[in-house]
Amino acid sequence: MPALALLAGLPSAANAREDLDLAGVFTPAPAAVPRVGPALALDKCVNLSNMFDTPPDRSYWGREFEDADIARIASKGFTAIRLPVRFNAHALEVPPYTIDPVFMDRIAQVVSLATARDLKVIVDLHHYIELDEDPAGQAPRFAALWRQVAERFADALDSVVFELMNEPHDKFGADNLLSVLEPALAEVRKTNPTRIVVIDGPDWAGLDAMLTSPFPDDPYVVPTFHYYSPVNFGFDKAPWLKPNSRNDFGRPEDLALIRADLAKVQDYMTRTGRVPFVGEYGAWERRPLQAREEFYETLSEAFASIGVDSCAWGYTNTMHLWDDKSGWVGQIADRIAAPLRN
Repeated sequence: MPALALLAGLPSAANAREDLDLAGVFTPAPAAVPRVGPALALDKCVNLSNMFDTPPDRSYWGREFEDADIARIASKGFTAIRLPVRFNAHALEVPPYTIDPVFMDRIAQVVSLATARDLKVIVDLHHYIELDEDPAGQAPRFAALWRQVAERFADALDSVVFELMNEPHDKFGADNLLSVLEPALAEVRKTNPTRIVVIDGPDWAGLDAMLTSPFPDDPYVVPTFHYYSPVNFGFDKAPWLKPNSRNDFGRPEDLALIRADLAKVQDYMTRTGRVPFVGEYGAWERRPLQAREEFYETLSEAFASIGVDSCAWGYTNTMHLWDDKSGWVGQIADRIAAPLRN
C-alpha cells in the first residue's frame, strides 16, 4: 500500500483513495437511535478551535474569532459547531467566581451568530487545568461557573448544548468524576431542566474510558469521546509529542484498529442504550494534505457507518480546515461525512 506523500507525480486525491482500497470501506448508515437519553443529531460538525479556549493574553494558539467565521462555516455545509471556551480563565478565583461580563457577552454573541445560521452549538468548558489538578478543591468554582453559563443561556434555543468539562484527566478517574460533575449538572438543571448536556469520561475523554465511566442519572445527558488514532499519524508532529512519526494513513493496521474501536462503540450502544458522539478527531496540519484528506474522510465515514456523529478538529489555528491566506484546506471539509438522516 503506497504512502500518501505529497510528491510530484502522485495521483489525485480521488484516485489515491482507490489505490489505497479506502473507497467504500466505510459507508454512512442511518443515524443510530438511542433507547436511553437524547440524540444530538449534529450531522456535519467542526470545532471552533483555539479561539476562546486560549489564555486571556492569547500568548499562543493563533488568531481570534471573527464574526465572518460563522457565515463561512455555515456556507461550507456544516450544521453544527463545538465551541470550546475557557470560562475559568475569565472568572474570579474567589467566591462568587464571577465570569467577566464582557467575555460572557462575547460568547453569547457567537452563539447567537451561529443559531441565526441554523448551526447547532455545543458550549464546552475547555482547558480547566486547575480542575484537573484539584478536582475536589475546584468543584465549588466549577459549579458556580456552570450556574452562570446556564443562567445566561436559559432562554437559548434547544439547539444549544452544554458540555460540562473537556477531557477530564490528571487527578480525575472513574472514582471521583461524578462527585465533581453532578453538582455542576445540578446547577444547570435549576435553569435548564431539559437542555442536553454532554459528559466526557476520564483519561482525556478516551474511548476505553467512556466504556467503563460512571454516568449521571439524568434523562438529558449524552456521552462523548475523542479519537485521534492512529496517534503516530494524527498527533506525532505536534510539539508536545514525539513518538515514531509517519506521514501516511490507510495501512491495514489502521483500518483494523478503527474497526475494532467501532465494535467497542457498537457494544457500548447495545449495552447502555446511549448513542455517544465523537467530540474531537483530527490530524496535525503538518501532515501531507492528501493523507489528511483521507484521514478526515475515512474517520468520519467510519463513525457514520455505525450511525454516530463526529466533530472535526478544527476550523482553524490547529489541525485547521481553513487557512486565512489560502482558504479551505484542500478537500478536507468537503469530504467529511455524517450519518444519514431524513
